[in-house]
Order: sequence, then C-alpha cells, then structure tokens
Amino acid sequence: QGVPKPFTEVIKANIGDAHAMGQRPITFLRQVTALCLYPELLADPSLPEDAKARARRLLAACGGQSAGAYSASPGIELVRQDVARFLQRRDGVPANANNIFLSTGASDAIVVRLGWGKSSKTGMGPWVLTGTPGLGLLRLDWKPMTSLGPLSWNPKTTGTSGLGLHKVMGWGLPKPNQYWHGAPHYQSPDASSSGQVQSRECIENVIKFAFEEKLFLMADEVYQDNVYAEGSAFHSFKKVLFEMGPPYSEVVELASFHSISKGFMGECGFRGGYVEVVNMDPEVQQQLVKLVSVRLCPPVPGQILLDAVVDPPQPGDPSYERFMTVRDGMGCCGTGQDESQASTEAPLQHMAASPATSVGPNHPLHPLFVLPAGHMHGAELICVPQAQGQTPDMFFCMKLLEETGICVVPGSGFGQREGTFHFRMTILPPTEKLQVLLEKLSNFYAKFVKEYS
Repeated sequence: QGVPKPFTEVIKANIGDAHAMGQRPITFLRQVTALCLYPELLADPSLPEDAKARARRLLAACGGQSAGAYSASPGIELVRQDVARFLQRRDGVPANANNIFLSTGASDAIVVRLGWGKSSKTGMGPWVLTGTPGLGLLRLDWKPMTSLGPLSWNPKTTGTSGLGLHKVMGWGLPKPNQYWHGAPHYQSPDASSSGQVQSRECIENVIKFAFEEKLFLMADEVYQDNVYAEGSAFHSFKKVLFEMGPPYSEVVELASFHSISKGFMGECGFRGGYVEVVNMDPEVQQQLVKLVSVRLCPPVPGQILLDAVVDPPQPGDPSYERFMTVRDGMGCCGTGQDESQASTEAPLQHMAASPATSVGPNHPLHPLFVLPAGHMHGAELICVPQAQGQTPDMFFCMKLLEETGICVVPGSGFGQREGTFHFRMTILPPTEKLQVLLEKLSNFYAKFVKEYS
C-alpha cells in the first residue's frame, strides 16, 4: 500500500519453485515439449534430431497427433510404458504400465489416493499415519491418526535412521472393521519436509511395521534426484520391498509418487507426475481406474515433459553430452562432489553455525528444504504473539518478512514438538542471494531474541 519497507526485494524461501529462484530449464526437456506443442519446429535445422525423434514418437501417441487432444485418463499409454521402463532400470524390479497412473504432479496424486480410502458406510476418509514434520496438504485436508514423532529437527534424533517408529510399534493401532478399512501411512523416503534422507534400515522398519499393522504405504519420492551428502543415497520403497522378499514383497500395498516439479527438472508449472501402485487388490484398482476417469486426464504438456525426464538422451545421441553436463552441474542424481554441491555446502555450513538456522546434528542431505530448530522459547515470546492472535512461529515469520523481506514458512503448518517452534525454508536461491539471506536472517534473529525473550 505504498508504505516504505527496509528492503528492496522479497526473497522467496518459502516454496520449492526452482525456476522462480533462477534455475535455468533443461534444454532437451523444453525442446521436446516445444516440438510437440508447435510441430512446425520439426523443420527447424537448428534443433537436434534426437529431440525431434522423441517429439514425433510422442505426437504419434496423441489423439489426432496433437498435444491439444485429451489423453486416456490414466495418461498417454506410451508415456506410462516409458515410466515403467524407467522404474525397472532404477529398481531392477519389473514394472507394469497398467499399475502406473499419470497425474497433475505428486500432490494431486496423493489427494486422489486418499480419496479412494473413503468408507462406503460412513463416507469418512481414511486415517493417515504420518511423520512430524509432515506434508502440509495432509495436515490441512486430512486429520492424521497420529504421528511418527519428530524427524530431522528433533535434536535428540540422530542421522537418517531416527524416524521414531519405536514410539508407535507398541501402540496397538485400531484393527480394520466394517467402519474402518485400514490406515494409509504416508511416508517420504527423502523426508521432503525436513531435508533429510531416510536410510535403508529405516525404510525396512517402516515396511515391517506396515506389514504387521496391515497399512497401505504411500511413499513421496519426488526428491530422489536431490541427494547430496557423502554416504547418503536414495532408496526407493519398491526396491527395498522386493529385496526384502516374501512375505513383505507379496503382501504390503504400496503407492509411490514422483513429479517433474523437483529434482534437476524443477518444472513446477507444467504439472506432471505419476503414481505407481504395487500389490493393490484388483477390485480396488478397478475403482481407482474409475475415479481417475472422472478427472478426464492430466495436462498433456506435463505428460510429454515427464516422458523426456524418464527417457533422457542416451550415449551417442546429439543431446547427450549437453544434457549430462547441465544435469550434473546441478549436483543432482548422486553425481557426487562438484561445483554446484560445493557452492551449496558453504551456505549450509554457515547455517549450521548460526543460532538462527541451527539444524542440530542433522545436516540437510538434499538442499531444497531445511528445518532450522527454533530456539523460540520463553513466556514473553509466547504471550506476545498469542495476544495478537498468532502462534509464535507465525509471529516470527511475519516479523521476518516485514523487516527483512525474507519469506519463510511457520513450522506449525507441518507439525512440531510441543513447546518448540521452527520455520521451514528452501535453500534454492542463488548462492550470492542465499548468503545475503543468511546474513539478514542472523541479524534479525539476534534482534528478535533480544526483544522478545
């Protein structure tokens, strides 16, 4: 409203929108998409032949050979087959295109999955067992049954195995009956709400727990390309499930989600992703097909871009060297120490040393989100925001925005330990801007603590 502010720009550290933060799109992905959307470009000699070949193949699979036509409700059959081949290469486990449903990003697929859990007798949605901190959409739209306890920001939890499962193993969850039909358990192997990566041991324990309690597993795997820390690796729930063998691999029901919005792609605006279901009851899967059909189809441009992601250029292709150089330059896909990772490590080390952004012993393992443990205690701090109708973490975030132009997210939207407060921030801004952000944040924090505690 024209009121002068003590900053010249708003630094958005509140959402994982890589391109909005300056990340450049991958050329090959955009070329294939552009060729499909404007086929006249197929005659352009400046565009590589492998991108043109992909575009022709995809257009042939579209109705009327046009990206403007509806696709089949589960997605273009060709793209689903390519996703299945991608999963088989990744996990070494057979994948069937009939078990793959393309979606408008991972979030929409998760909402759809929760929708099929409604009881025909009560009309109520399923109970959801989720981690804390957990995915915001679950906490906004669904009442969790309970939580698995704090993840990375709990200073008493160490490393990548501290899921807190020991707290729920002996609780004796409600048994399915005519009104309660099981509890989908949402769990992210990359802990996207907290910047941590689950260990294989942790995933095995989750699978065993799901088996014993007859839970449906939901694995958010959208950050599988964003694993950076030495000694840390992405483990898909499906791969671990099948490597554990019977009875787990034959019984445990699983839905795993992926998206083009994260990873090295960062194509949030195209809205594309998929869900693969494993061991789902055939009758239930038929109902899923019907439910998906009501939603017509995911955006075809997003499906096209997804196909280019799961079927990238191969050695010998004209686009291969450039694609790999750009992708690996982002430090994604487990490429190890490189210039991009080194540039990320410096600000992370600064964050670990700063009281404003202390992440405790759990160093962020994928640099998109971190959950600094809030040292926001004290009666005065709690009373002041409550008197203004705000939670302490929201109060902190609003003051930070008003005084510095830094936009972060209060932890109350994700769940937090009683008596503690934190905020979540992305570390996607360019390194030079991130360093400015951290300096401003540290100065603000010192001032804030002095004033309110």
